[in-house]
Amino acid sequence: MLLIQLKTAIGRATSRNDVSTIRDALEVSAEMFKKDANNVSDYVQRHLISLSIWEELRFWEGYFDYLMDRFSSKSANYASLVSAQLITVASHMAGLGLPDTDAWYMIETIAEKNNIGYKQFIQLRGFLSHIQQLRIGYWGLSSIKGQSSLSNGMPSPLSKDATNDDQQPAEASGIGRSWVQSMFSREASSRSHSFSRVRKWTSDAANENGTPRKQDSTAGGKKIQSNIRIIRGHAGAITALHCVTKREVWDLVGDREDAGFFISGSTDCLVKIWDPSLRGSELRATLKGHTRTVRAINSDRGKVVSGSDDQSVLVWDKQTSQLLEELKGHDAQVSCVRMLSGERVLTASHDGTVKMWDVRTDTCVATVGRCSSAVLCMEYDDSTGILAAGGRDAVANIWDIRAGRQMHKFLGHTKWIRSIRMDRDTVITGSDDWTARMWSIARGTCDAVLACHAGPVQCVEYSSSDRGIITGSSDGLLRFWENDDGGIKCVKNVTIHSSAILSINAGDHWLGIGAADNSMSLFHRPQERLGGFSGTGSKMSGWQLYRTPQKTVAVVRCIASDLERKRICSGGRNGLLRLWEATINI
Repeated sequence: MLLIQLKTAIGRATSRNDVSTIRDALEVSAEMFKKDANNVSDYVQRHLISLSIWEELRFWEGYFDYLMDRFSSKSANYASLVSAQLITVASHMAGLGLPDTDAWYMIETIAEKNNIGYKQFIQLRGFLSHIQQLRIGYWGLSSIKGQSSLSNGMPSPLSKDATNDDQQPAEASGIGRSWVQSMFSREASSRSHSFSRVRKWTSDAANENGTPRKQDSTAGGKKIQSNIRIIRGHAGAITALHCVTKREVWDLVGDREDAGFFISGSTDCLVKIWDPSLRGSELRATLKGHTRTVRAINSDRGKVVSGSDDQSVLVWDKQTSQLLEELKGHDAQVSCVRMLSGERVLTASHDGTVKMWDVRTDTCVATVGRCSSAVLCMEYDDSTGILAAGGRDAVANIWDIRAGRQMHKFLGHTKWIRSIRMDRDTVITGSDDWTARMWSIARGTCDAVLACHAGPVQCVEYSSSDRGIITGSSDGLLRFWENDDGGIKCVKNVTIHSSAILSINAGDHWLGIGAADNSMSLFHRPQERLGGFSGTGSKMSGWQLYRTPQKTVAVVRCIASDLERKRICSGGRNGLLRLWEATINI
């Protein structure tokens, strides 16, 4: 009965825009709880989730301002004060049962307006994730709106305890009853503090920048078409996957043209070349030579190069499938390989070195870079000779290999660097410390820290056409960042994937995404019209979901995209390749 009265009081206060009453009810409901046999608090707040007021950003902004005014004299450190009040807000959101993505969006918006640092962002994200997991661990996953619409709220997992009123603390009961009774005894005009309601959040609601906060998986009402092929051939998990681009084979014609081919490596020690245009007989060649798991693959106009846990680098002829060279010199597994012009190969290893090889003489020309720990990712600009590498030492190392010198050791990350992307003067790094960073080679500085993910940043991409950044994380979120007034901010947050984002491949108008739950997505951005992008809002928010196929239960290890043909290929732990072709034109 008390719960029904509390919900009625909040409903009436909402209808007359009485924010003070709603705020008081929120705090009172947090103090009302029962406990089960294991002394776990059963918060009454979770029964109030059916009320739409909790979905309104304006309410939480007002509540945050109220907390700041209330406690402003108790702390001299502004950032700490903001973080403390946002933790209070996050606690209420978790108690109510707001979905993590909705709760974080509102907390992130308030935090950005108060200009807190990236360290506070990480702490807030970690706290919200932690309490959300505690809530889910106790109550389990549920359709909150559907169940909470009942008058008595969601059923407790311990129904016997949920109906035992004797276990409710007397003081909490007294606070709740006295407050609810006082609300019904007041007249509607007793509260003068009001606020304007904002429209409810839905899957297609726009944020303050005019961009959708959530992406509709139907891609703007179009029927989702899945054209997926399962390609078999490997006897072990797929651990490396590479797509041959037009740029690699620009001067080849006729039957030697292999743009669009996929090359895979596996724990079965084999490298295989696939031609997607040959349905039913996609396998073109099997390259044998490695004795342990293949970890990295690359190619150029006529050769394929691969690196393995056996510490070797092998080079094959694409046309004959013959082994040309075996490059030995690393003292640990090879993590990255790159074919360069002039019959050269660039390799990186867990031994902390980056080596340059001459394929014609089968020799190591030079160790062009040294790190204090394993190298996990590497980028090289063949036109400038600039090499960027990162790994377990959390340092982004920059070398000018033509001059034979190290240019920078970018410090700032606190955990492993998992991904790196370089475009002219800009270097983007993603780390296990939940952040991505943007660096300037010319200035030798960190220009921005991107800190809003709730897990390691697994992949980063740079959109050179509009100088935007795209990040993917273990939290399953895809974020689009854009330069704004000398800084950088997130202008779009996509939540269609439920597991770690493993790959981001951006072109001028197409964007391919692969995730660890074996889900893939393709985004499209309309071409410029009359000197500007079609549609309103920022350029980065112009990316729109085009297609996404159905998911499967297989766990993905690697992804490669062929944006020219709108193909995405994923390799799973079950040894299968899953090729998706979104070939329908707009």
